[in-house]
Amino acid sequence: MVRAPSRPTTALASLIQFLFRTLSLLPLPVLHALGWVLGWVSFLLSGRYRRRLLAHAKQAGISSDVARASVGEAGKLVAELPRLWLGRPVRVEWDGAELIELAQAQGSGVLFLTPHLGCFEITAQAYAQRFGAQHPMTVLFRPARQPWLRDLVAGARQRPGLLAAPTNLAGVKQLIKALKGGDVVGLLPDQVPPAGQGVWAPFFGRDAYTMTLSARLAQSADTQILVSWGERLSWGRGFRVHVRSFGPLAGDALVAARQINQAMEALVRECPAQYLWSYDRYKSPPPLR
Repeated sequence: MVRAPSRPTTALASLIQFLFRTLSLLPLPVLHALGWVLGWVSFLLSGRYRRRLLAHAKQAGISSDVARASVGEAGKLVAELPRLWLGRPVRVEWDGAELIELAQAQGSGVLFLTPHLGCFEITAQAYAQRFGAQHPMTVLFRPARQPWLRDLVAGARQRPGLLAAPTNLAGVKQLIKALKGGDVVGLLPDQVPPAGQGVWAPFFGRDAYTMTLSARLAQSADTQILVSWGERLSWGRGFRVHVRSFGPLAGDALVAARQINQAMEALVRECPAQYLWSYDRYKSPPPLR
């Protein structure tokens, strides 16, 4: 027997959805200002969060000034979501769009690899808006546990030119089908995968459990790999999507994982203040469900 959600839970969900929709109407500079405050409040109140962020930045050789700058950027990452999910389109500039055009002109599928750097939501949205009509992008999508958030996120991630695939075998098959059809797949390769779906490979000088899915996808079809990230411009002026070329991956899973981690490191070093240093990159992999 399925129990109906309690009234307090339903009321809270409705309140949060209302808050998201209200925030989505605000200008981006206002949201980023609120996010900067939110980032610093979280940093000051949570010792665990603070220690992890500083330790990861130090591990990568990042200065304390840059690490502190990343605190406000992490808050902006959260505060900009209502606008990106529910609000009017934001201003986007491109750096390297010609690489996408060249890859698609050759008729091959394209695998986009994007780290937790800048605004990774905007990279998929910007691609869908500019290129998705002919070659849609498919991204892996794990539904949120909370029903209220699940509806919000699903609506944001399912839009013209942007498709979502579940994080299971059926989803992987959907990604392979998209690549074989000459379409585009987007992944966050610095996300820790479940146990058995990755290898331990260096990331900023320390072993991190790294997904092998990126290499498997690249080798499953005639696929070109591009790396990208969405730079958050100052004073809420919008975003700039950077696209870089990436050479062929090795056939060995461990070597390929090292190649990918090195490519992600190079992107992070372009703008380390916008990397999500608080992400628990070096944790043990969760069990496969």
